[in-house]
Amino acid sequence: MMEREGMFAGSIPALYDRLMVPLIFDGYAADTATLVASYAPGSVLETAAGSGAVTRVLAPKLGAAARYVATDLNQPMLDFAATRQPADARLAWRQADALQLPFDDAAFDVVLCQFGAMFFPDRVAGYAEARRVLKPGGRFVFTVWDRIEENAFADAVARAVASFFPRDPPDFLARVPHGYHDVAVIRDDLRRAGFTDIAIDTREKVSRAACARDAATAFCHGTPLRTEIEARDAGGLALATDHATAAIVARHGEGPVAGQLRAHVIVAAR
Repeated sequence: MMEREGMFAGSIPALYDRLMVPLIFDGYAADTATLVASYAPGSVLETAAGSGAVTRVLAPKLGAAARYVATDLNQPMLDFAATRQPADARLAWRQADALQLPFDDAAFDVVLCQFGAMFFPDRVAGYAEARRVLKPGGRFVFTVWDRIEENAFADAVARAVASFFPRDPPDFLARVPHGYHDVAVIRDDLRRAGFTDIAIDTREKVSRAACARDAATAFCHGTPLRTEIEARDAGGLALATDHATAAIVARHGEGPVAGQLRAHVIVAAR
């Protein structure tokens, strides 16, 4: 599962958490935490926990006797997430591959994964692993972004950076985080993994930033798009960010900016 587009290392984890999480993830993290907590689970496994956006919101909502294991394949992201979380005896951090989970069969009431499935090189295998470690009646809860055109800032940045490198346009944003949006494909993958009880809810939210530059910086500096930009021009990050900023200003104006977000929330019961 460790592919170049899944690498969040160096300064990216802190930038991702400081810039990207409030920009696009916090609202969905709150929804996911509320949904999972409504099941009153005794045991929860989070895969692709990233910088801990969901973990921070969900842990306080779980019962005193609950067991919560937060995992990620990327150790730098997991290390950073642990620094952002208060001490909690119920919570364990563990490096793990969502496609080869180091847990017994039927070990958890809920498996959750916020905006991580898009990075799985074999999603059916990842879903089958989630199903394997779920108890009978347990739920697999995960979120994926809708197509990039329905996510305003990501679309503006992707188009701007592509025009900045017209001969070799970076495509991380469209290809990976927004590349797995077809609900028919998602349902089919889940069925192939053994799930039959599947619900998909598409939810719109609003992304807000204090200014266009903050939004552009979040995507250009706080995601692997940065790696794509620097691979094309080692000194071009600032100029590419300027280009993305101008594109957001052109669409959304000066000063505080707001843009549409759209994602799918999926619940598959074992």
